[in-house]
Order: sequence, then structure tokens, then C-alpha cells
Amino acid sequence: PVRKLLIVVTITSARPQQAYYLNRLAHVLKGVPPPLLWLVVEWPVTTFETAEILRSSGVMYRHIVCRKNLTSVRKIAVCQRNNAIYHIKKHHLDGIVHFADEERSYMGDVFEEMRKIRRVGAWPVANHDASKYRVVVEGPTCKGNRITGWNTIPKKGAPRRFPIGFSGFAFNSTMLWDPQRWNRPAMDSVIVHSGGRGGLQESRFVEKLVKNERQIEGLPDNCNRVMVWNFALEPPQLNYPAGWSLWNHLEVVKDL
Repeated sequence: PVRKLLIVVTITSARPQQAYYLNRLAHVLKGVPPPLLWLVVEWPVTTFETAEILRSSGVMYRHIVCRKNLTSVRKIAVCQRNNAIYHIKKHHLDGIVHFADEERSYMGDVFEEMRKIRRVGAWPVANHDASKYRVVVEGPTCKGNRITGWNTIPKKGAPRRFPIGFSGFAFNSTMLWDPQRWNRPAMDSVIVHSGGRGGLQESRFVEKLVKNERQIEGLPDNCNRVMVWNFALEPPQLNYPAGWSLWNHLEVVKDL
């Protein structure tokens, strides 16, 4: 059988750990059987360093950018993901879309599982809770591929209809640009919204794709294996200590 195209969307921006995360994800994606398109969305400009990583990755890619002048980390991420959605709609890319955050750790076979998806698929994700030194699994509980419930992490704010993060689901790209195939009205509103904390953003996005759990496929069989980890190792802000940044060249102490 012909393998479905995987459209892996990754948002990124310049920071100390960027090269490490992108290279690590590139290594995983290179091991996934083609066809796979890595859609990397940078902010606020495309950088030479990111372009070099993509060129040397051995993965088919497209490098696009969100140029909006934003200060909120959440709104920047929304702009980046929406630019990817607009790109998929504009070019009628036909495949399975997954938002692969560069900080996540992936087993390669999760991408082969995604190719089984007809409409929307979901799977368990292991989240490292650094404050309590524990790992909590969030995602569907299943009987076969039928979702029977959810393992969820309590969050502040309004309850989530679908307690799921971006790293825990994928969907058929034709839902964005060919609604007639799914007997649905035009889906111009299927974009990521900046409102909503504590996972509401992801839940509201999934609500635009499906009506209930019957339209979501649980992966893998019985949802009994974790294939994605969120270790949350990156600090929220990393500034160089005073004195580490040198604005002028050091004087030559001794000629060589």
C-alpha cells in the first residue's frame, strides 16, 4: 500500500537550546520512511542557522516564518501554527498533520502509527512534572482503537472537552481544505486561537475537527504504549549571566 504523506509542523525561534532540539528532532524524522514533509515555522525571521540545520537534515522540508511583531509567547506560537495551517490549505497538501514541538522526545514508530489515521488520531503522552519529581501520562484510554475515556492532568480554568495537547494528536489535512469529503460545512475557522489557558487552545482546535470520541482513533492498539515524552527541561527564560557577553574584542596578550 502507498504510504500517506506525513506533514510534521514544528515551530521554533532563536534561543540557546534551539540547535540541540532541532537536530534531535531531525535525527528522528530522518529515520521515518518517506514521504514526510517537515514544515518548520520560525519567528520573527528565518535565520541562517536554522536553514543550515534543515539543509543538512536529510529530510524534505519547507521553511516559513511568522513576521508579526508580538511579545506574548502564546500569541507567537499561535501565529506560527496558523501560518502552517494557511500554508497547508493554500497548497492543498494531502496527508496527516502533526504539530511536533521541538522540545518533545519521539519514538520513531509513532509516525508510522499516524499513517493509520483516517480522520483524527490521539495517543498517550508522558509529561514530566519537575516540581513533583514524577511522570504523568495524559491521553486516551482505549479498547482496540475505540476511545473509552481520558487520562487527564487537572488544569486551572474551564474544563477541557478533549484533554489533549498538541503533541498528542494528528489529523487528516483534507479536513482543512476539502470539507465536502467529510460532509462538513466550510472550515475557514479551523485555526488555533490565542485565547484559553491550560490546554483549552488544543481542545477547542480538536472540537472543530470532530464532534465526539467516536470520530477519534486511539493509537496504538489499546493505547497501551507511550511514544511521546514531554520532559520540560528548558527553563522559561535563560539569560546570560553578567559578564558573559563580550561587546569588545579582548586585547592580545601575546603574539603567536
